[in-house]
Amino acid sequence: MHGLKKEIGFFGAFSTVVGVVIGSGVFFKAAVIYKTTGNVSLGLLAWVLAGVISICAGLTTAELAAAIPETGGMIVWVERAYGKTASFLLGWAQAVIYYPASIAAAAAIFATQFTNLFQIDKKYSILVGACGAATVTGLNLLGSKASGRIQTFATICKLIPIIAIILFGLIQPNPTTIELFPSSGSTSTASGSALAALGTAMLAAMYGYDGWINVGTIAGEMKDPKRDLPRAILYGLLFITAVYLLINVAYLMTMPMEQIAGNGNVPNDVARKLFGPNGGKIVTIGIMISVYGTMNGFTMTAMRVPYAMAAKDQIPFKNAWMKLNTFHVPYVSAIATLVLSIAMMFTGEFDTLTDFLLFTIWIFFILTFFAVFVLRKKEPNLQRPYKVPLYPVVPLIAIIGGAYIVFAAIITQFVLAISGVALTLVGLLFYTETHKKFKK
Repeated sequence: MHGLKKEIGFFGAFSTVVGVVIGSGVFFKAAVIYKTTGNVSLGLLAWVLAGVISICAGLTTAELAAAIPETGGMIVWVERAYGKTASFLLGWAQAVIYYPASIAAAAAIFATQFTNLFQIDKKYSILVGACGAATVTGLNLLGSKASGRIQTFATICKLIPIIAIILFGLIQPNPTTIELFPSSGSTSTASGSALAALGTAMLAAMYGYDGWINVGTIAGEMKDPKRDLPRAILYGLLFITAVYLLINVAYLMTMPMEQIAGNGNVPNDVARKLFGPNGGKIVTIGIMISVYGTMNGFTMTAMRVPYAMAAKDQIPFKNAWMKLNTFHVPYVSAIATLVLSIAMMFTGEFDTLTDFLLFTIWIFFILTFFAVFVLRKKEPNLQRPYKVPLYPVVPLIAIIGGAYIVFAAIITQFVLAISGVALTLVGLLFYTETHKKFKK
């Protein structure tokens, strides 16, 4: 029986981190952040703090990824730390909620930009999004080498308009003055309101960094995961944080913050000011490529979760989930993920889908960060080619940041949070039945 091929190197993994994370968030979350904070300094601080939390989270999970470089990533690490039940629930949440919702949210933005560019009736948006997701799945069925090349190409292409906005935005002759310290009349200057606004803005900014952990899922297909995986996560997130800060400064130098706050068309408006009437179209194409790369990265990792769960006897019909096509890709789980993603396109809009998936996955992120402490005591002799620096400070920052995200989601999106918990716990019904079958 053939296994998954080890074909992905450092740049493929780095491209997966950058390609999955840099998607719609860099273009569409600035409007929410500056509307919430009411001033530039708090808005930029929200991006920085979200980046710090993400980097600490990445450094923490990199220790697990390097020590246990197996396909499945987080579900494998959670099982080693907490057992099969927790691992199954994570895999269930990823397969049923996180990945389908992530792909559906990206497809929604892709469809919006596509219909705007070609002036197609909005009623065809779901059809366009479904077609986009289907083509991504088809390309991924050609193998990890092909999907890795697509990810690398999409990453390079998506950076072109971003870099153009940054460069021309920073060197423009008559930039808008950036007011880092607004007058005392601002609504965000009082300490209490400023902290509340910063917290809400960070929740929005965290979506911009979502997706970095997915590279751990393909560890089993990397040529040298113990060396390349930690570097891909760290360098990828540092690069992304720098890009987010620079493009926000470019936005602010091109348009006053008041015109950015609440404006859902910021990148297109900025591009028209920097490059002329056709600038908006160029950025729209860039956004489409960016989001397409995001869909590819999520699809690339999503189809391997059921495969990893089946390999550990955690789901029914394991032989079906482990079937590979001629390109050594688990095609059954790829098709199942596509079907769920299309179904979710009918259930909610972009912001609803992102709030739903963020709350659910961050519960398991916190468990994963704790797993570093658990496994250092449980398996002290486990070979660890890489250890998280400044232990235990860095993992604690990741845990505290994750706890904040979960509690903030409960307060601001209670119904969605409860729905995520309920749908996750439904998985126990399937696990119980599966567990009984394995005992026979």
